[in-house]
Amino acid sequence: MNEQLNMAKTYDPKQVEDRLYGEWIEKDYFHAEVDQNKTPYTIVIPPPNITGQLHMGHALDNTLQDILIRWKRMQGFSALWLPGTDHASIATEAKIVEAMAKEGITKEMIGREKFLERAWDWKHHYGGRIVEQLKKLGSSCDWKRERFTMDEGLSEAVKEVFIRLYKKGLIYRGERIINWCPKCNTSISDAEVEYEEKEGSFWHIRYPVKDSSEYIIVATTRPETMLGDTAVAVHPEDERYKHLIGKMVILPLMNREIPVIADDYVEKEFGTGAVKITPAHDPNDFEVGLRHNLPQIRVMNDNATMNENSKQYEGMDRYEARKRIVEDLKNL
Repeated sequence: MNEQLNMAKTYDPKQVEDRLYGEWIEKDYFHAEVDQNKTPYTIVIPPPNITGQLHMGHALDNTLQDILIRWKRMQGFSALWLPGTDHASIATEAKIVEAMAKEGITKEMIGREKFLERAWDWKHHYGGRIVEQLKKLGSSCDWKRERFTMDEGLSEAVKEVFIRLYKKGLIYRGERIINWCPKCNTSISDAEVEYEEKEGSFWHIRYPVKDSSEYIIVATTRPETMLGDTAVAVHPEDERYKHLIGKMVILPLMNREIPVIADDYVEKEFGTGAVKITPAHDPNDFEVGLRHNLPQIRVMNDNATMNENSKQYEGMDRYEARKRIVEDLKNL
């Protein structure tokens, strides 16, 4: 008796992928053993953040890694592709806080321990989803060696290496302008900051020249930071201001004398061509301050309220202080 086999007109990978991948895992095809007779070849996966799920960039990057590791495996190398996920720190915390807000609760309402419980629940949910997505891609990772960036062993290794590098003088602590979140009350790495354009105001402020009827006009989007100004900078070749370089101007509201300095950082054609320099509150000003040995006057607390250096504005929120300062400047 003849039987007719009807084959599908198109290939459906779903019919074979899970079965074949399961067989590969079961037979340890991706597990790398230490073998003195083989040359090691290792790729440590750039661990995806547990902030959600994988995107097309991950699909491309992990496919390229998979091509490399499979090729080396076929060439006889002891090839290890080490998988893992990254806690993502503030980015993950922001996602958890966002999810909690939909429930009408905050970190402060539930306390530290309960929040950490939610963080680990998030990790197990989204970290597990990411691993499953990697497996769906057919990634030939050694899943017996899967890691998470907050695993105790990894944390200890980081501390050990950090201390070694510090003792060798390869790591040092210095001062620089950082990204600070007054809501999270922590610093934010440059890689975690997302910039967006917003409509705002440009305030023009007159700085009187000492013992003169002249004044310099500077423009700023953050007038509250002027309380920490320690100089006004102009371009060294700007004919409008050459005669003022080295002289002192009076900082409005604070009645503090600050110098007029010359620096190539200033763009002659931008704004008024004169720039207020606040080394404690702007990364570019910080660098200018280092070049000219300017003092750094911090006028805000960690929670973005004004501190004692802001005198009559002490205790105000920065935006409240901004409004008051603008009004006070108008009344001068």
